[in-house]
Amino acid sequence: MPIYQLSNEILFPNPYLAEEDGLLAIGGDLSLERLILAYTKGIFPWYSGKEPLLWWCPKNRFIIEPNEIKISKSMKKIIKKNEFKVTFNNDFQGVITNCKILREEKGTWINEDIKNAYINLFEKGFATSVEVYKDDELVGGLYGVNIGKCFFGESMFSKVSNASKIALIYLANNLFKKNYIFIDCQFHTNHLESMGGKFISYKKFEHMLDKGIKKINN
Repeated sequence: MPIYQLSNEILFPNPYLAEEDGLLAIGGDLSLERLILAYTKGIFPWYSGKEPLLWWCPKNRFIIEPNEIKISKSMKKIIKKNEFKVTFNNDFQGVITNCKILREEKGTWINEDIKNAYINLFEKGFATSVEVYKDDELVGGLYGVNIGKCFFGESMFSKVSNASKIALIYLANNLFKKNYIFIDCQFHTNHLESMGGKFISYKKFEHMLDKGIKKINN
């Protein structure tokens, strides 16, 4: 299938036209309007600094339903020790900056344009961060996009063992209380699978997405 070249017009091709690996389109921009439209269709940007802006929509989605988060016995013991303090939206910029720094050696996809675009989403109420502190130091966290009752995880970091796991557990519990439908993990990792991640078809994901987006004002 062809890879679609986006114009200045804020629109995307049908997500079902994505390649097998999920690549759907190239170009466009990271404006607030385009990003919100993308996420409401299950599309997200992902590219390295040397590549053009690439947009993805994997046909098999890897998600976690908030009520299905898996907490191991060892993690339960760690949480009970109260060695970590967890906050929400306390330091979004600190979280995304740490995610960027810790991945720079791997050719991080979080360049300055991405960083600024997601800070803008946060300032407009469409992004969330979870911070994990130990001895008043930011040692872990994650951030993602929230639209309606859908959460789209973007990146996480951990400077000490288990910090990112704690962030995800607290996020899932918080989203469950708020009746969120899913956490979109975008791509599979063994780490996320061990915590409840599972594959679903894009058709099922689309149904869950539509249901969550309709609750945008609830």
